[in-house]
Amino acid sequence: MSTRFELVIGLEVHAQLRTETKIFCGCGTRFGAAPNAHVCPVCLGLPGALPVLNRRVVELAIRTGLALGCTIQSRSAFARKNYFYPDLPKGYQISQYDEPIAIGGELTYASDEGPRTVRIIRAHLEEDAGKSIHAGTGAGERHTYLDFNRSGVPLVEIVTQPDIRSPPAAAEFFARLRGILVAIGVSDGNMEEGSLRCDANVSVRPKGETELGVKVEVKNLNSFRFLQRALEHEWERQTTRCSAGESIVQETRLWDEAVGRTVSMRTKEEAHDYRYFPDPDLPSIEVSDAWVEAVRDSLPELPEACKRRLRDEYGLSLAAAAQIAESVDLVRFFEETAKASGNPKAACHWITGELTRRLKVDGDAVGSAGVAPAALAKLIGLVESGTVSTSAAKEVFDRMYGSNREPDEIVRTEGLSQIGDQDELAEVVAGVLAEQPEAVDRFRGGNAGSLGFLVGQVMRATGGRANPKLVNELLRRALVDD
Repeated sequence: MSTRFELVIGLEVHAQLRTETKIFCGCGTRFGAAPNAHVCPVCLGLPGALPVLNRRVVELAIRTGLALGCTIQSRSAFARKNYFYPDLPKGYQISQYDEPIAIGGELTYASDEGPRTVRIIRAHLEEDAGKSIHAGTGAGERHTYLDFNRSGVPLVEIVTQPDIRSPPAAAEFFARLRGILVAIGVSDGNMEEGSLRCDANVSVRPKGETELGVKVEVKNLNSFRFLQRALEHEWERQTTRCSAGESIVQETRLWDEAVGRTVSMRTKEEAHDYRYFPDPDLPSIEVSDAWVEAVRDSLPELPEACKRRLRDEYGLSLAAAAQIAESVDLVRFFEETAKASGNPKAACHWITGELTRRLKVDGDAVGSAGVAPAALAKLIGLVESGTVSTSAAKEVFDRMYGSNREPDEIVRTEGLSQIGDQDELAEVVAGVLAEQPEAVDRFRGGNAGSLGFLVGQVMRATGGRANPKLVNELLRRALVDD
């Protein structure tokens, strides 16, 4: 990559707001419905259908602005953004232009390179468009199907200043912003379902210059990895052209993951191309100071502050604290488990490991997890007391999950208690050593790693129930004395 140029990036993040109904009508917003199941005259833009603003949408936008340190405007208004897309049946999009609901603000967070701040220009409300599905036949014919379920789904768009200077930094900012939006409950952050996506405005300029280069917009990036890879490609593409004395075209491009490059979509529009004008069917939004303060008081602890508190209060690593701080429900689950067990680090280990794994497998939310904090705390206690081994405890956890069974009852009735009898284990150790003469020779020849293999064989022979500390002692004693 050229060292003569500097990369300049700004992001426009679109987050679907967590509401049961659309922004201007009563149609549902549930993902996965049959095509065109959630439509009505309003979200289809039929003549005579008048939009009515969803109050919950405004409250979530205020919530977003406050979490990002923005100023909430006492008055904001909707405009019509005119352009033709087949999946926008009205022929215009209802959005906010010169009077957004929130302005200013910034997101500051710790990174591997030190504190980083990205300034926020604005956060505004708008409706989503529908979805075009392109298909073809074996004869080469092409068809486009239109699904308007997303038409009218409420979005908050967060626009940053061009403060980002590298593809990894852009991906990290996007991840941090997602963490905030999920933590404060305004979006589920599900990128695969289209609940969160971003457009990247990217340009290059000679190092030392302050004037921005020609801007290229890369649209509809719905993963941190895609964002980083698209920006890396644009950095290479644009610096190569600039180094060769070629000009950069202001345009909109799409990321093609299959071939690993961006492709041109259309010439980039300017604001005047959209012919914005105030929407005559929608009154302005009036937000009182009392409303703003009520929303502010309802905000939970933000992820960055929560991460530092978990580290300082419970002695967790920053990485573990960051994983737990991603979810208010996960923080609550952790703190209840830590309090009940008296062992925060063990609680963190189980929650970021086995609990998270099981939630992903079953598709459960933390709030509906199949095990309660008190029950997990009891299991931690059984491990600490030596009643059950760590490996057997994982089996106990799986049997607890969703069954309402207590861990001590499972251990007792299913024979999962830890084997701590020295004579019983000595017999198993002797059998393993007799079956693994090559591992014994390797250990005695100076290969200390062979001991771990032999410990594993003993654990396997006892179904994971052997006391690993005692197994280590017995193996060392037998290997050294013989």
